[in-house]
Amino acid sequence: MSLAKQYWELFLVFFKIGAFTFGGGYAMIPLIRNEVVSKRSWLGDDEFMDTLAIAQSMPGPMALNTALFVGNKRLGFKGSLFSGLGVILPSFVVILLIAMIFVQFKENPVVERIFKGIRPAVVALIAAPLVILGKAAKINWKNSWIPVSVALLVWLAGVSPIYIVLGAILLGILHLVYIKKILNR
Repeated sequence: MSLAKQYWELFLVFFKIGAFTFGGGYAMIPLIRNEVVSKRSWLGDDEFMDTLAIAQSMPGPMALNTALFVGNKRLGFKGSLFSGLGVILPSFVVILLIAMIFVQFKENPVVERIFKGIRPAVVALIAAPLVILGKAAKINWKNSWIPVSVALLVWLAGVSPIYIVLGAILLGILHLVYIKKILNR
């Protein structure tokens, strides 16, 4: 396959993922994994997990970071450009169209109901890859009460995710101090 076809293949793979995924980066993970690991063998499973870990730790959207890493691994800097553009372009076009049209219909009760109806599907699209990644990372599920309680705090109690992140940082620091005290005895 010529180099130009490889660039376009990379672009089209990520364009398809970006065009047919709702729910953001976490909802894209199973599709990216399926295309990159299962169908095309561009990355191995362990390498994909490492790529996800790096993509999550970097600033910016996780799906874009993952696309950039895969593109770079596959075809270098230009591969990153093609994969990044592929994953961004569908969302950009859709958001642009929605912004132009939504202003006219934002008070329409049918539109409001549609968006409320999409919410549970988005939650499921985010939860499914987290379970798959948890199994692949061999996570101990005894602590699964943590994400469940966080989700319930945000959903039912209306707690801002910012407070949860700040609380988690504080708890992490306190835990680290506690562990250091135990080790220094």
